[in-house]
Parts: sequence; C-alpha cells; structure tokens
Amino acid sequence: MPVLDGHDAAAVAEAARRVATGELVAFPTETVYGLGARADDDAAVARVYATKGRPAGHPLIVHLADADGMAAFSDAPGDAAHALAAAFWPGPLTVIVPRRPGVAGAAAGGQDSIGLRVPRHPVALRWLREAARLGAPGVAGPSANRFGRVSPTCAAHVAAELGDALCVLDGGTCDVGIESAIVDCRGRRPALLRPGAIGRAAIEAALGAPLAEAAEDAPRAPGTLAAHYRPDARLRLMQAPALKTALRELAAAAAGARAAPAIGLYSRSVAPGDAPVRHVAMADDPAAAAHDLYATLRGFDDAAIRVVWVEEPPAAPAWDGVRDRLHRAAAS
Repeated sequence: MPVLDGHDAAAVAEAARRVATGELVAFPTETVYGLGARADDDAAVARVYATKGRPAGHPLIVHLADADGMAAFSDAPGDAAHALAAAFWPGPLTVIVPRRPGVAGAAAGGQDSIGLRVPRHPVALRWLREAARLGAPGVAGPSANRFGRVSPTCAAHVAAELGDALCVLDGGTCDVGIESAIVDCRGRRPALLRPGAIGRAAIEAALGAPLAEAAEDAPRAPGTLAAHYRPDARLRLMQAPALKTALRELAAAAAGARAAPAIGLYSRSVAPGDAPVRHVAMADDPAAAAHDLYATLRGFDDAAIRVVWVEEPPAAPAWDGVRDRLHRAAAS
C-alpha cells in the first residue's frame, strides 16, 4: 500500500476511509507513530494485536478527535479526567477511565477501564476528525512496531519495522519522541502509571492535588512492562564515573588494533577518548534527548552495533520519561 502524504487533504480522507472501514493505518502523533484500527471494531483491533505480535490482554490507547469523544467510551470519566483533558488535550497525556460496557472490549484488553487521549499532531487531528465524520468514534493505536521493540518516530521506521504492505499516513518526524504520560483516573486520587513529556508537577498542578502511587490493582497499561522499547543491541546503563573507567579499559585493550567499533556509546557528559566506540552525544536538554532517543537506538541497530553503553540520565524530574524508557530498554 502507498505511503500517504499527511499534508494532502485527499490522502488524509483516504486514510480516514480506510480506518473507518476496518483497515489498519499507521499514523503520526506528536509522541510516536501509531498502528491504528477503529476502536469499536473488535475484529480490526485483533489485527493490530496480530500485526504487532502483542498479547491480546495488553490494552491499547484510543485516540480521539476531541475531548467530547470521551463519552463514546466512558459513561463517567470523572472530574480528574476532565481536568487533565482541559489542561493537556490535545497533547501527550493519556487518561485511564471506566470503560462503557459493551464498547471497545478488545482495545481495552478485556479490562473494564480504557485509556483515552487526543493527540496534538495536526495531521492526526485532521485524520481523526474525518474518521469520526465517517462514523469511527476513535482509533485504537499502539506504537507501530513489533511488541516490546523500539517505537517509530517517522514513517520510514514504520515501513522498516512492519513492511511496505501497511498503509502509512506520513506526518513527518514526531516532535516529542517518547510515548504519552499515562494517568489512572479511576480512584479517589489519580496515579501516574507511565511518565512522559508532561511531568508529574504539571499534572499535579492541573489536578490541584498530589498524585497517588500506582496501586497493586492498577489496570494493565501500555509500555509498563519491565522490559520494553528494546533495540537489537544490548543496552548497559552506567553512571558517569563507571562509564569513564570502562572506556579507559576498552581503549587500553584495543591499543594498536584497527577493528571497527563493536560498542556504541550514548553519553551526555562522558567523551569516548581513545576508546574504539561509535559515539552519539545525548542532548543536554531532556526534551531534545526524548526527541532523539528512539532514532538513536535504531541508528545503533542499523550500524550492527550489538552492545551500547549509555550514560545514566540525570535524576531530575524533567528526565523521568527518558530515564524510564532507557531502563526498560536495558532490562533483559
């Protein structure tokens, strides 16, 4: 199937027609590219799970054209969900709310809760509005990659991951680069289940109260498995002093050798020195680091690097999203 230009109105209309009639369409958001199916069509959603190799009990996020679309999937989202929607939608934040009985059971992974968000990407919004006009109330869309792997942040990543047969609506490179924050809004106090570009402090300010810790009975949520977002390369996270020591030892061992680097280095403050590594600098700004993260990991894979040493990101809250993704990517 063709790659459709997201800036062409006719192409957007064609992509909307496809998803409204039960086909799969990969689509851009400000976070990552999603693999979309009409959320109220359980058969179409089942094809998403099959295409990704994703367990059927692992829920998907439903993307809406606007906040009013919550009503199609939840009878009672609650005050917290409405407050977060008013503060951050369109934007990279997902709310988990009670699911309307009989609707989107497959997208919810069989749970009685469902994750909803309105993306900020202008192409996604135009597409979702046209799909809604054609009768599709929302699009279930996990990241457009094999389950547990590195998420795609451009159309080329989607094609490389899932093949040329998939219809892709091309909206350019994603601005944010990591997945949305997820807040469970079902309880008396909302809880942050996954960090993202919108930080804990901003979420708490919008709620007017502190977030709770995630409960043991919290719903299953996308991207919260211990091992996730994994490249082919094996990642090893190290604090700066340990990383400097490892690089000195590698340089000493490789002295006089002319072999191509077998190790990648992704660091913010540590230089490679004489160590034979393929070095990519991590941005000092956490938003820029998030934007670059998945493309960097894919770049190491493309270069056939099998081990990547990564400098541990700072402990500051602004780095929570990047740090979370790297720790899950490094988990075995």
